[in-house]
Amino acid sequence: MSFKKMTLTFLSALLAVSCATHVLGVGDALIVNMTILQSATAQGAVCLDGSPPAYHLDRGHGSGIHNWIIFLDQGGWCNNTADCLYRSTMHLGSSKHMNQQSYFTGILYNRSEDNPEFYNWNRVKVKYCDGSSFTGDVEQVDTENKLYFRGARIFKAIMEDLWSKGMKNAENAILTGSSAGGLATILNCDKFKSLLPNVARVKCVADAGFFLDGKTIAGTSYIEETYRSIVNLHGSAKNLPSACTSVMEPSLCFFPQNVVPYVQTPLFIINSIYDSWQINNTLVPRYLDPELVWDHCKAHLSNCTLSQHLIIQDFGVEFLKAFDGLTPSFTRGYFLTSCHTHLGILQTGFWFSPTSPRLLHKTIGEAVADWYFERARFQYIDPYPCARDCKV
Repeated sequence: MSFKKMTLTFLSALLAVSCATHVLGVGDALIVNMTILQSATAQGAVCLDGSPPAYHLDRGHGSGIHNWIIFLDQGGWCNNTADCLYRSTMHLGSSKHMNQQSYFTGILYNRSEDNPEFYNWNRVKVKYCDGSSFTGDVEQVDTENKLYFRGARIFKAIMEDLWSKGMKNAENAILTGSSAGGLATILNCDKFKSLLPNVARVKCVADAGFFLDGKTIAGTSYIEETYRSIVNLHGSAKNLPSACTSVMEPSLCFFPQNVVPYVQTPLFIINSIYDSWQINNTLVPRYLDPELVWDHCKAHLSNCTLSQHLIIQDFGVEFLKAFDGLTPSFTRGYFLTSCHTHLGILQTGFWFSPTSPRLLHKTIGEAVADWYFERARFQYIDPYPCARDCKV
């Protein structure tokens, strides 16, 4: 079914179907120690506070020894000096405050029963400490606040280090990430491809990173203003795809719906049509709800009033319209659910779990693997038209 027909089906069924609850399970996780890349400071590739960047690496083995998964961590953004200064005092802006160990779950699992296609690959979790989805690069340091805006340099330095540790011999490689890391995956996808051997099969998987250029309940463009501030503060414009920035304002190229058509590398998008972060921040930002009228609804959709349900449903319609507007692509994949959640591929109940949301009877992990290994195309939208609570 085409996106246009799916959207029409969606619209006609908005009030006809009730929402359901889906309970997810819990699994074990691998614990991996952190590598602090001290040498990156010579390139000026540093976190917001000037500390060196970091990542966690679990080495591949057997048939996966020349295969790589690079996961870009999540954590939102900072769009003004005060926000970035606050982040610099915590793990999202400084390697000094990061946990030395990290849990590897979902797409990073090291057990074949939990991650049969990728369990023995080299698996890397890149820590996020720049606040710009790895796009910033301002030479001048904010000396008054001791802030560095160097996200793009961090990405480059870590990729070069991994190259020297074996990625130069990659046969298969995936760049992936969730939320702000999912957006970073889209924005850096072609750049990642250019760093890998020409013979390698290189693809990107963006989870919960398709942030819509949507309106608030007041009809304002709060997320547009936020993204414009991020791009300006971090000097991100020069690191966004030039094919996009040459035809529109650079900050608009922070939105996947505008930049995805220019991504040449095969890309798989995992997202909720009713992404909870976007409902909470793009649609109903806190400043528009001083009486906290939306709090119970945003926590659990079963608490929403009829009018709130209709507003959320309309957001879903706009989300699907954005997908309908993308240029067609045989190399692109979609797994769009109706869950009111955010994140997925690292969650214990998602990925390959029996409790993973399923489309065409496939878990997220199965759909991604089929697409990556070109066993089947996968561009599918959950036919269930109503936003629903899905616990993770």
